[in-house]
Amino acid sequence: MFTHAYFGSNDLAKSKTFYDGVLGALGYVAQPYGGIGYVYPAAAGALVIAKPANGEPATFANGHTLGFSAPDYAAVDAFHAAGLAAGGTCEGEPGFRPNSPGNMYGAYLRDPDGNKICAYAPNTGPHT
Repeated sequence: MFTHAYFGSNDLAKSKTFYDGVLGALGYVAQPYGGIGYVYPAAAGALVIAKPANGEPATFANGHTLGFSAPDYAAVDAFHAAGLAAGGTCEGEPGFRPNSPGNMYGAYLRDPDGNKICAYAPNTGPHT
């Protein structure tokens, strides 16, 4: 359904450190993006981190969350820990989400520019 998501950043170095951590925990690696930022490609789409195309400061959207697929609970835990270590803030500790389809295991963060992201893994039983 999606080809990509684009997050504007006011500090590309901070954003790259943050996304290298959280997306690295999920197996994604940054590549340069046209000299204006970075792209994290995947088979089903990509995340672009770059300066806003209109030249204005980046701001985050109220009510917007970008979710990433995680292979397992350990990857969700690593995603959350890496995000906190790289300057992100917690928006929801790792755990089961009763309101998600299938009570999935997930965690939420805000990146250094305030964008809300999460990672979810399918519910395969108790977390150990």
